[in-house]
Amino acid sequence: MTSSHTIKARKTLDKIQPYSPGKPIWEVQKELGLDRVIKLASNENPLGPSPKAVAAIQNGLAELNRYPDADASALKKAIANKFQVTPQQVITTNGADELITLISEAFLEAGDEVIVPSPSFSEYDFGAHIMGATVVPVKFKEGFEYDVDALLAAVTEKTKIIYICTPNNPTGTYIPKSDLDKLVEAIDNVLVVIDAAYDHFADAADYTNGVEYINAGQSVVTLETFSKIYGIAGVRVGFGIAPESIIQSILKVKEPFNVNTLAQIAATAAIEDTEHVQTSQETNKAGRKQLYKAFKDLGLTYVESMANFVLVQLGEDGEELYKQLMAKGVIVRHGKIWGLPDYIRVSVGTTEENQFFIDVLKGLLVKQA
Repeated sequence: MTSSHTIKARKTLDKIQPYSPGKPIWEVQKELGLDRVIKLASNENPLGPSPKAVAAIQNGLAELNRYPDADASALKKAIANKFQVTPQQVITTNGADELITLISEAFLEAGDEVIVPSPSFSEYDFGAHIMGATVVPVKFKEGFEYDVDALLAAVTEKTKIIYICTPNNPTGTYIPKSDLDKLVEAIDNVLVVIDAAYDHFADAADYTNGVEYINAGQSVVTLETFSKIYGIAGVRVGFGIAPESIIQSILKVKEPFNVNTLAQIAATAAIEDTEHVQTSQETNKAGRKQLYKAFKDLGLTYVESMANFVLVQLGEDGEELYKQLMAKGVIVRHGKIWGLPDYIRVSVGTTEENQFFIDVLKGLLVKQA
């Protein structure tokens, strides 16, 4: 029996756009009938997962009839050791995305304001909208540099959270420590969430992931993920570090078994895999330089990046070139979703993948000229 009545969804859903991930390789191969497709769209680790994580997963398969450790105690301990904090200052989540939603659920009421840099990661908006809060976007300065004065000027008595993605996705720019000091010191009763998902790739001397503010008792949460440098995006595990009182509030809205057993095992092993981390950092640094040189040679404007991707300006044919790259087997992200239709964001791949992308792009630009 069908009813003619429509069940009305919450009004706030009108503002929510579902997350649009980069297309998977198999889908592009199938759609376009291509043998070779390289994916430089989702900032994944081109070297694959931490070998230690893979071995740990293989050894842990026999226990899957048991529920995961709801407290993720071994993983929290490993994270606490790595970051020189206590396990009580750590929360583990199903990717850093879940943590953004949990922070929203724990701290936002309808009508609160959330300040987000623009353009940045879309999940901050999602978390705010789901709770009926208002998103206040603050634009970057020229060259996508953080504008601390503009961020501070946007604070009102309704402001509850400020998100600082550093290095920022999709621009690759970061906020220098002196600017972050100024921001954290200037505000009271506002939670500063520092999304440091890409911090392993940041090599600027004045970069910080914000953990020192937490140790100083400030209202700061640092977000981290195992999806990027550790290469285990497929099992979804992220974590947050914050003062214990903030963690306690977030734990109240967390599902009991949010991080599955294999994710916990993999992450606990991966965080100790220093060799994999170092190789990944070196590969990324060399890959960024390889892309910079190619963009310079092609006369393209790009943004110097502290992350594992580079934002590059292709001009008014940005969308067309994005589609043509895909047709030739190179998946990148088009900047339209961030209001940057002239740009594409290219994840740093292996030397060979980067070269394949460069050659295809060069061919398309020559044809265009």
